[in-house]
Amino acid sequence: MAEIKEDLQSRRTAFVTVGTTRFDSLVRAVDSHEVKDQLYRKGYTHLLIQMGRGSYIPTKSGGENGSLVVDYFTFSSSIADYLRSASLVISHAGSGSIFETLRLGKPLIVVVNEDLMDNHQSELAEELAVRKHLYCARPQTLYQTIADMDVESLLPYQPGDATPVVKLINRFLGFPDE
Repeated sequence: MAEIKEDLQSRRTAFVTVGTTRFDSLVRAVDSHEVKDQLYRKGYTHLLIQMGRGSYIPTKSGGENGSLVVDYFTFSSSIADYLRSASLVISHAGSGSIFETLRLGKPLIVVVNEDLMDNHQSELAEELAVRKHLYCARPQTLYQTIADMDVESLLPYQPGDATPVVKLINRFLGFPDE
Protein backbone atom coordinates (compact mmCIF):
# COMPACT_ATOMS: atom_id res chain seq x y z
CA MET A 1 0.00 0.00 0.00
CA ALA A 2 2.86 2.39 0.80
CA GLU A 3 4.33 1.64 -2.65
CA ILE A 4 1.11 2.72 -4.39
CA LYS A 5 0.91 5.92 -2.34
CA GLU A 6 4.55 6.72 -3.08
CA ASP A 7 3.96 6.10 -6.81
CA LEU A 8 1.00 8.51 -6.82
CA GLN A 9 3.04 11.14 -4.98
CA SER A 10 5.98 10.80 -7.37
CA ARG A 11 3.73 10.91 -10.45
CA ARG A 12 3.74 14.34 -12.07
CA THR A 13 1.07 14.50 -14.75
CA ALA A 14 0.68 17.08 -17.47
CA PHE A 15 -3.02 16.99 -18.40
CA VAL A 16 -4.09 18.36 -21.77
CA THR A 17 -7.72 19.27 -22.49
CA VAL A 18 -9.37 20.54 -25.66
CA GLY A 19 -12.89 20.44 -24.19
CA THR A 20 -15.62 19.44 -26.63
CA THR A 21 -13.89 21.08 -29.57
CA ARG A 22 -11.65 19.82 -32.33
CA PHE A 23 -8.15 21.16 -31.73
CA ASP A 24 -5.84 18.78 -33.60
CA SER A 25 -3.03 21.34 -33.77
CA LEU A 26 -2.79 21.34 -29.96
CA VAL A 27 -2.92 17.53 -29.74
CA ARG A 28 -0.30 17.27 -32.51
CA ALA A 29 1.91 19.81 -30.69
CA VAL A 30 1.84 17.98 -27.32
CA ASP A 31 2.45 14.70 -29.16
CA SER A 32 5.65 16.06 -30.70
CA HIS A 33 8.97 14.68 -29.52
CA GLU A 34 10.15 18.20 -28.61
CA VAL A 35 7.22 18.96 -26.29
CA LYS A 36 7.25 15.53 -24.65
CA ASP A 37 11.01 15.73 -24.16
CA GLN A 38 10.73 19.23 -22.63
CA LEU A 39 7.94 18.09 -20.26
CA TYR A 40 10.13 15.17 -19.17
CA ARG A 41 13.09 17.53 -18.61
CA LYS A 42 10.83 19.68 -16.41
CA GLY A 43 10.13 16.65 -14.22
CA TYR A 44 6.76 15.49 -15.56
CA THR A 45 6.36 11.72 -15.71
CA HIS A 46 2.93 11.33 -17.36
CA LEU A 47 1.08 13.04 -20.19
CA LEU A 48 -2.69 12.54 -20.40
CA ILE A 49 -4.46 14.03 -23.42
CA GLN A 50 -8.20 14.65 -23.66
CA MET A 51 -8.51 15.00 -27.45
CA GLY A 52 -12.21 15.82 -27.90
CA ARG A 53 -13.62 15.57 -31.43
CA GLY A 54 -10.20 15.61 -33.06
CA SER A 55 -9.08 13.15 -35.68
CA TYR A 56 -5.35 13.23 -34.88
CA ILE A 57 -4.47 10.22 -32.71
CA PRO A 58 -1.51 10.78 -30.37
CA THR A 59 1.11 8.11 -29.75
CA LYS A 60 0.70 6.11 -26.55
CA SER A 61 3.87 5.34 -24.63
CA GLY A 62 4.68 3.26 -21.58
CA GLY A 63 7.49 5.51 -20.37
CA GLU A 64 10.32 3.26 -21.48
CA ASN A 65 13.86 4.57 -21.98
CA GLY A 66 13.42 7.60 -19.76
CA SER A 67 10.38 9.11 -21.42
CA LEU A 68 6.86 10.16 -20.47
CA VAL A 69 4.03 7.72 -19.99
CA VAL A 70 1.50 8.95 -22.58
CA ASP A 71 -2.20 8.12 -22.79
CA TYR A 72 -5.30 9.74 -24.27
CA PHE A 73 -9.09 9.66 -24.35
CA THR A 74 -11.81 11.52 -26.25
CA PHE A 75 -14.41 12.58 -23.67
CA SER A 76 -15.29 12.17 -20.00
CA SER A 77 -18.45 13.10 -18.14
CA SER A 78 -16.25 15.29 -15.94
CA ILE A 79 -12.62 16.33 -16.17
CA ALA A 80 -12.59 17.64 -12.59
CA ASP A 81 -10.69 14.61 -11.24
CA TYR A 82 -8.11 14.89 -14.02
CA LEU A 83 -7.61 18.58 -13.24
CA ARG A 84 -7.28 17.90 -9.50
CA SER A 85 -4.64 15.21 -10.00
CA ALA A 86 -2.64 17.16 -12.60
CA SER A 87 0.67 18.84 -11.81
CA LEU A 88 0.34 21.00 -14.95
CA VAL A 89 -2.68 21.70 -17.16
CA ILE A 90 -2.37 22.55 -20.85
CA SER A 91 -5.76 23.74 -22.04
CA HIS A 92 -7.69 25.23 -24.91
CA ALA A 93 -8.82 28.81 -24.26
CA GLY A 94 -12.36 28.01 -23.07
CA SER A 95 -13.26 30.17 -20.08
CA GLY A 96 -14.76 27.23 -18.16
CA SER A 97 -11.55 25.20 -18.40
CA ILE A 98 -9.40 28.24 -17.59
CA PHE A 99 -11.28 29.30 -14.46
CA GLU A 100 -11.83 25.75 -13.17
CA THR A 101 -8.07 25.15 -13.39
CA LEU A 102 -7.19 28.51 -11.79
CA ARG A 103 -9.63 27.88 -8.91
CA LEU A 104 -7.77 24.64 -8.22
CA GLY A 105 -4.47 26.54 -8.11
CA LYS A 106 -2.90 24.44 -10.85
CA PRO A 107 -0.15 25.78 -13.13
CA LEU A 108 -1.78 26.43 -16.51
CA ILE A 109 -0.69 26.92 -20.09
CA VAL A 110 -3.56 28.11 -22.29
CA VAL A 111 -3.10 27.35 -25.98
CA VAL A 112 -5.10 29.59 -28.29
CA ASN A 113 -6.83 27.96 -31.27
CA GLU A 114 -6.04 30.34 -34.10
CA ASP A 115 -8.41 28.46 -36.43
CA LEU A 116 -11.46 29.86 -34.63
CA MET A 117 -13.09 32.92 -36.16
CA ASP A 118 -13.56 35.99 -33.94
CA ASN A 119 -11.53 34.37 -31.17
CA HIS A 120 -12.50 36.35 -28.07
CA GLN A 121 -11.06 33.54 -25.96
CA SER A 122 -7.54 34.65 -26.85
CA GLU A 123 -8.21 38.05 -25.25
CA LEU A 124 -9.09 36.37 -21.93
CA ALA A 125 -6.03 34.11 -22.03
CA GLU A 126 -3.69 36.94 -22.96
CA GLU A 127 -5.04 39.23 -20.20
CA LEU A 128 -4.66 36.49 -17.56
CA ALA A 129 -1.12 35.85 -18.84
CA VAL A 130 -0.27 39.56 -18.51
CA ARG A 131 -1.51 39.34 -14.90
CA LYS A 132 0.80 36.29 -14.44
CA HIS A 133 -1.96 33.82 -13.55
CA LEU A 134 -1.11 31.51 -16.47
CA TYR A 135 1.05 31.11 -19.56
CA CYS A 136 -0.42 31.73 -22.99
CA ALA A 137 0.86 29.95 -26.10
CA ARG A 138 0.02 28.98 -29.66
CA PRO A 139 0.47 25.38 -30.86
CA GLN A 140 3.70 26.36 -32.64
CA THR A 141 5.10 28.13 -29.54
CA LEU A 142 4.10 25.50 -26.95
CA TYR A 143 7.55 23.90 -26.86
CA GLN A 144 9.25 27.23 -26.14
CA THR A 145 6.63 28.20 -23.54
CA ILE A 146 7.28 24.95 -21.64
CA ALA A 147 11.05 25.42 -21.94
CA ASP A 148 10.83 28.98 -20.55
CA MET A 149 8.12 28.51 -17.92
CA ASP A 150 8.73 28.85 -14.21
CA VAL A 151 5.52 27.70 -12.52
CA GLU A 152 6.72 29.22 -9.23
CA SER A 153 6.44 32.69 -10.79
CA LEU A 154 2.69 32.36 -11.45
CA LEU A 155 0.40 34.35 -9.16
CA PRO A 156 -2.70 32.77 -7.56
CA TYR A 157 -5.96 33.84 -9.14
CA GLN A 158 -8.37 35.53 -6.73
CA PRO A 159 -11.96 35.52 -8.03
CA GLY A 160 -13.72 38.85 -7.76
CA ASP A 161 -16.73 39.62 -5.59
CA ALA A 162 -19.87 39.85 -7.73
CA THR A 163 -22.03 41.19 -4.87
CA PRO A 164 -21.86 44.88 -5.93
CA VAL A 165 -22.88 43.97 -9.49
CA VAL A 166 -25.79 41.84 -8.23
CA LYS A 167 -26.99 44.68 -5.98
CA LEU A 168 -26.82 47.16 -8.85
CA ILE A 169 -28.82 44.85 -11.14
CA ASN A 170 -31.39 44.18 -8.41
CA ARG A 171 -31.76 47.92 -7.76
CA PHE A 172 -32.16 48.57 -11.49
CA LEU A 173 -34.83 45.87 -11.71
CA GLY A 174 -36.65 47.33 -8.69
CA PHE A 175 -35.91 44.59 -6.18
CA PRO A 176 -35.42 45.67 -2.57
CA ASP A 177 -31.91 45.75 -1.07
CA GLU A 178 -31.28 42.91 1.35
